[in-house]
Amino acid sequence: MTPVAISVALFALLLVLLAGGVWIAISMGVVAWLGLQLFTTSPPEVNLFQAFWGSNASWTLAALPLFVWMGEILFRTKLSDEMFEGLAPWLGWLPGRLMHVNIFGCGIFAAVSGSSSATCATIAKVALPELIKRGYDEKTCLGSLCGAGTLGLLIPPSIIMIVYAVAAEVSILKMFVAGILPGIMLIGLFSGYIVVWALLNPEKTPQHVDDLTFLERIRKAKNLIPCLVLIAFVMGVMFTGYATATEAAAFGVLGALLIAWWSRSLTRENFWTSLMGATRLSCMILFILAGAAFLSSCMAFTGIPRALAEWVTSLNASPVALIAVLAVIYLILGTALDGISMIVLTTSIVLPMVEAAGFDLIWFGIFIVLLVEIAELTPPLGFNLFVLQTMSGRDSHYVALASIPFFCMMVLALVIVIAFPAIATWLPEALIGMTKR
Repeated sequence: MTPVAISVALFALLLVLLAGGVWIAISMGVVAWLGLQLFTTSPPEVNLFQAFWGSNASWTLAALPLFVWMGEILFRTKLSDEMFEGLAPWLGWLPGRLMHVNIFGCGIFAAVSGSSSATCATIAKVALPELIKRGYDEKTCLGSLCGAGTLGLLIPPSIIMIVYAVAAEVSILKMFVAGILPGIMLIGLFSGYIVVWALLNPEKTPQHVDDLTFLERIRKAKNLIPCLVLIAFVMGVMFTGYATATEAAAFGVLGALLIAWWSRSLTRENFWTSLMGATRLSCMILFILAGAAFLSSCMAFTGIPRALAEWVTSLNASPVALIAVLAVIYLILGTALDGISMIVLTTSIVLPMVEAAGFDLIWFGIFIVLLVEIAELTPPLGFNLFVLQTMSGRDSHYVALASIPFFCMMVLALVIVIAFPAIATWLPEALIGMTKR
């Protein structure tokens, strides 16, 4: 059989297994085993051992469970309550007033959680009831939380960026740095929409603003300072080259424990719950990565990536056309799969095509992360829709309709990153160059 025919057969088998409810990691392992057994002379058991050990026995990958644990610790502190109280006095002057707390609160928490669903749930837990109580428009509040919650995927330290960096064999640090400017741009687009909406609908924005002095605002924001210092420290030691991503993650865990102790939120129960939550999530991700590594070895032995890359080259299609097709494919996948699964299932096939077309893999990582963010808002399996459905008591269709304007802002951000790739590539090149001098 030709590599193309083999790829079609293996992909069809994978779809059957996934549709049958088999775990993603197991599905990939079964497909890889049969592919090696039936279409190559390479022993599948040897490749299985090498793939599972090689994909997980990685010092670089140790950053993942540490960053997950850091987010789990802070998720169980009083951070969300203090964040609303600390940000609200500073944002009341903007059109839309306290709805901007959703955006900036998600942006700050994203920098310590690395998770979209955790960011969305944490900020919504406090901000949503408070805003509705004060008379803010429920639909816009839900939409802004749904959209801004996805910042946990784009703003470092993003868990999904670590997964992509390991799968694509690129620098985790470069991926983190590449997410900064697109993340700031997305925050600006979300807040910009709220400003325009508020100017067009002044009757839906409460006019009352707490009249506080500058010192009173500082006093209310004092509880945010330790968290902001932790973010600045973790990012600073990574970006200046004083620590690797794994070492910075260890510092982050220690800092998160100190903040939880300082805020009197650290208990034996919280500590154990955060540790077990981080362990479960990390094991799930590592198991999926191991299955993906095994499938990648199968692809390599069957020659599928090379054949696909040659096929793409023979088409003489423009890079824009290739990116447009991939965007549509990822948007379709996003309706049925979570972000981590989307990445590990496709990188072994897509990356050779992308490299053959001449795209930078760091830029392509940001491109994929933006598409995964959009998937978080896409029915029927958009995770943020389910989070807000639970917290608001509204059905997922209502939440999905509320998030449409912010969905459009994310599509606009994707178009901007495609049109101006330097938004994702300039800062990594600049900072990495500075650390080498």
